[in-house]
Amino acid sequence: MAVITLLTDFGLADTYVGQMKGAILAIAPGARLVDLTHAVPPQDVTAGAFLLWSAVEAFAPRTVHLAVVDPGVGSTRRAIAIRSRRGDVFVGPDNGLLFPAVERLGGIDLAIELTEQSYWRPGPSTTFHGRDIFGPVAAHVANGVPLQSLGRPTADVHQLHLPQPRGLQGEVIHVDAFGNLITNLPAAGLPPHFQVLVNGRAVQAAQTYTAVEPGELLALVGSAGLLEISARDASAARLTGATRGAPVYVQPL
Repeated sequence: MAVITLLTDFGLADTYVGQMKGAILAIAPGARLVDLTHAVPPQDVTAGAFLLWSAVEAFAPRTVHLAVVDPGVGSTRRAIAIRSRRGDVFVGPDNGLLFPAVERLGGIDLAIELTEQSYWRPGPSTTFHGRDIFGPVAAHVANGVPLQSLGRPTADVHQLHLPQPRGLQGEVIHVDAFGNLITNLPAAGLPPHFQVLVNGRAVQAAQTYTAVEPGELLALVGSAGLLEISARDASAARLTGATRGAPVYVQPL
């Protein structure tokens, strides 16, 4: 049974997510749909790209990943499907949203511009390609339709690169629902003993949340393999005032 993951900026107040799922299930009724998130900040392609990057390794190879954060919907931006070298297929707009996750799974094996309209819903809207193009295409892929049938190959995929650290200097690239400040500093580059500076606050490194008292800040490696600034039973974002893009400095001890 094929698995299709879903990531959008649609939110849950309207019926957009439900309509997209309906379009998928009309074509692939046996597909298992997994919601990664529908709370990407509206039209924030970089935020969506990071969240997709953070999630895809947990799934089995050959999973279909449908991602829609699409401020260019209805314009000349292309619709694409990409097969990674691990075998997963990514479907969405060609605005860089898919690229970091594809790179995490080995890079591009095949990229297709979605030009074959027989795999779309009839009369697609210019404002809702998630329902009318991307959802149906993901469903057909889940049903076993070869990527080559969906359009023409392309070697010109928009590349979006997440912010990279410079040595021990990085930045906050995501603030999660708990107020954890997730940075772009990978665990492999951290010294054995260190503290972190963020927004003028010195934060000590720890292994677990319980290493500090409730309400205190700590720095630890999170589930994505990246350095995070957190607070036990509290929000590090609120305590520090830091937001996405805030500089983060690691000081060896």
